[in-house]
Amino acid sequence: MANAATPSEQTPTLGPPANYEQALAELEALVSAMENAQLPLDDLLRSYRRGALLLQFCRSRLQDVEQQVKLLERGELEPWSGK
Repeated sequence: MANAATPSEQTPTLGPPANYEQALAELEALVSAMENAQLPLDDLLRSYRRGALLLQFCRSRLQDVEQQVKLLERGELEPWSGK
C-alpha cells in the first residue's frame, strides 16, 4: 500500500517560496503526489496551480543566475538585480 499523505500534507504551501531549493523540493513533492494519484480532484487542481507558480519561480531564479554568470564570463562585475 502506498504511503497516503494526510490532508494537511497534501495541501500545497501558500505564499512564495523562501528560495530556489525550497521551491524545487515542494515542486518535486507535488509532482510525486500527483503521479501517485494520492490527491482528490480539487486538491489535484490546487496542486497543479501551485506547481505552475513554483515552476515559474524556479525558472526565474535560474534565468537570474544565468544572467549573472554571463556577466562574469565577460569579465564584467556588475551589481546583480536578482532577488
